[in-house]
Amino acid sequence: MTTTFTVTAERGSGPVWVLECPDVGAVSQTRRLDHAADEMREAIAYLSGVDESDIEIVVEPRLPSYVAELKARAESLREQADDVNEQAARASRDLVAQLKQQGYSLRDIGVLLGVSHQRVAALAASVSTSGDDDAALAV
Repeated sequence: MTTTFTVTAERGSGPVWVLECPDVGAVSQTRRLDHAADEMREAIAYLSGVDESDIEIVVEPRLPSYVAELKARAESLREQADDVNEQAARASRDLVAQLKQQGYSLRDIGVLLGVSHQRVAALAASVSTSGDDDAALAV
C-alpha cells in the first residue's frame, strides 16, 4: 500500500532548497528541486516506519508571492497561447480545404499561406483524417 507524504520546499539562503515533511518531522535540504523527493525518501521512511518503496512524495514548492504571481501569469498566458494555436490550426485546415475545393493547387495555396506545398499537403491530409487534435499542424 502506497502512502503519500507532502514535502514543502522553500528556497533557503544560498543555492539550497529547505525541505520539510511536517507529517513526520523530517527536514533536509537539496541544491536541486528535482532531487527533493529522493532526498527526503529515506528520512520519511525511517521516521514513519513505512518502507521506502511504499512512499509517494508530493513536493510543493513555496515561492515568494511576487514569484508565484509571475508563475501563475506565465501559466495562464501559455494556456491562452495553446488555445490560440489550436484555433489557428483549425482555421488553417479550413482555409486549405476551402481553397483546395475551389481548385487551387497545393503550390498556389502554399504561396498564399507562406508555407511549403508539403506543409499544405499535410494540412490537407489532416482535414480528412483528424478532428481537432492536430494543433501542431498550425501554419
